[in-house]
Amino acid sequence: MILRFGDCVLDTGRRELHRGNRPVHVEPQVFDLLSYLLANRERVVSKDELIETVWHGRIISHVTLNTRINAVRQAIGDSGAKQMFVRTVTRRGFLFVGEVHAQGQGQVQVRAEVRPAEPPAQSHLAGSQEVTFCTAPDGVRLSVAAVGSGDVLVKTANWLNHAEYDWQSPVWAPIFERWASRHRLVRYDQRGTGLSDWTADDISFDAFIRDLETVIDALRLERFALFGASQGSAVAIAYAARNPERVSKLVLHGAYALGRSRREAASDREQAEAYLTLIRHGWGDRNSAFMQAFSTLYLPTGTAEQITWFSELQRITTSSSNAVRIRRACDEIDVMHLLPQIKVPTLVTHSRNDNVAPFNHGRIIASCIPGARFVALDSNNHLPLQGEPAWDKFMHEMELFLSPAG
Repeated sequence: MILRFGDCVLDTGRRELHRGNRPVHVEPQVFDLLSYLLANRERVVSKDELIETVWHGRIISHVTLNTRINAVRQAIGDSGAKQMFVRTVTRRGFLFVGEVHAQGQGQVQVRAEVRPAEPPAQSHLAGSQEVTFCTAPDGVRLSVAAVGSGDVLVKTANWLNHAEYDWQSPVWAPIFERWASRHRLVRYDQRGTGLSDWTADDISFDAFIRDLETVIDALRLERFALFGASQGSAVAIAYAARNPERVSKLVLHGAYALGRSRREAASDREQAEAYLTLIRHGWGDRNSAFMQAFSTLYLPTGTAEQITWFSELQRITTSSSNAVRIRRACDEIDVMHLLPQIKVPTLVTHSRNDNVAPFNHGRIIASCIPGARFVALDSNNHLPLQGEPAWDKFMHEMELFLSPAG
């Protein structure tokens, strides 16, 4: 991505910074700091978060961090008292302010409450996406993305989301493009991830449900279809069980009703602890064995582009400490008792060889929800990938189900 601000141009792909017409040499950590502040320019980034992300949790002093911040300012001509771009927010951290342009795209107004997201070249709908913010009862700010027109389709947040970066995804972008061409698609970043606040005292399954309720109430949605994938399925199940008058139809994919810590098999609990250990030691390092292993677990037949994107998503979407907290919350999920209470038309789809949520979990959910329709997809991937037959079937079944006659 090429980002322009003031007289500076930052090329994140080539890792180059130009000021005016001249290249500016910066140390790798200084470049990473600047890139991170730009990528998270909608919010204040704490010092601890920068240390966690840029230094991967290594112990450094705040004096060292401030020195690198000053180097960022010097590199972009932001030194002095004005702080035109990198602003210090007392006792909170740093905020990138000003106007930023992405190459070949419209102007992005930083810190605006509603603004167009930066679309990838392949998407014509991403450019019309609106990103707004709402506040959960405990004060956590949540980013909300809406695009398209028609009947509303709300997608719950899942393991990792980023309202803007997901449009560059070879995994999600084709799906969003298809959905937004037929619906008013509403998505949001759950607490601790994406453009939402990364600092949250409460990261739990109950908090995830409240976040969905906050988004729906903030948009004043009266009736809508609800889609949940992976952990987002459990959130969708809980909401639909409690609010049947607002959910017209429910779609669940790659779902599980019991987190790993709630399952009977000891192997599931052991696997949960193993994942947490890997996250602590490999998060944010794109060359780590963990990043590659975790990506291929979700997308075993993914292309190099798709695996690279998934690894990069992990790096920019949240910190390792948040990832551990989110993972723990997912492992404690238990919505089995809510399944018989679902009274809305429900479609359950599941990949036959899913390594993340085994096929049997989807079958159990479908058998416990009255009248639910179950569709098996011949795929090894947690989410079907465009180009494989299962993706076409997934799209067809969902569109048929969501149609007025479905």
